[in-house]
Amino acid sequence: MDPETMRDDGGDVYWRRRMSVLVAVLVVVAVVAWACSSGGKGGPEQSSSEAKVSPSVSPAVDPLLAGLRTLAMGTATPSPTPSARRPSPSPSRVRRAGAPCAEEDLVLSLQGGKDQIYAGGSRPSFIVTLVNTGPVMCRADVGPRAMEIRIMSGQDRIWSTADCVSGAGEDVAELQRGVPYVRTLNWDRKRSSADCRATPPPALPGTYVAMARFGKLRSPKGVFHLR
Repeated sequence: MDPETMRDDGGDVYWRRRMSVLVAVLVVVAVVAWACSSGGKGGPEQSSSEAKVSPSVSPAVDPLLAGLRTLAMGTATPSPTPSARRPSPSPSRVRRAGAPCAEEDLVLSLQGGKDQIYAGGSRPSFIVTLVNTGPVMCRADVGPRAMEIRIMSGQDRIWSTADCVSGAGEDVAELQRGVPYVRTLNWDRKRSSADCRATPPPALPGTYVAMARFGKLRSPKGVFHLR
């Protein structure tokens, strides 16, 4: 083969190899440039914008402030949870058989004397009832002091079962649920007093009001007239 021909063929191969290497280098540079440009758009700027709008990114916390907050939370009373705000069963509704009666479980009433006229020395009569509406049997003092029947004329206290009671005056009764305790009373039309007068004066003709009292309970009033 002619030496000149070989020299020409070798030169073409040399330059083709040089061009291939140059093209490969340009492709790599282009790929790297594209990757950098994409990372620049979606990297720090995107993270910065997300940090501005995302509520999940928390700022740096000062350790001293964090310790003070922890101490305050440890000493403060926690706010009640929805389950804690539910009304718990009232202790007053828990009843034990044989325990003293709760006033909210009792119903006090008085019968007789309402709009009645007692003439010719007839004595007014009354029926007092105390009913336990609680779930179990309870005990109550139904003595003349604890369960008082009082007769008034205006603001004048005319007569009371609590006046001049001998002894302790206690009378503890077992009140079954729904079974009324009943007391019948006849008034002798005479005044009473705590000093136990030997000869109490008689009540004058007029209008009177009778009422039963047990602790804070009050029965309906019974209005009657003496002639």
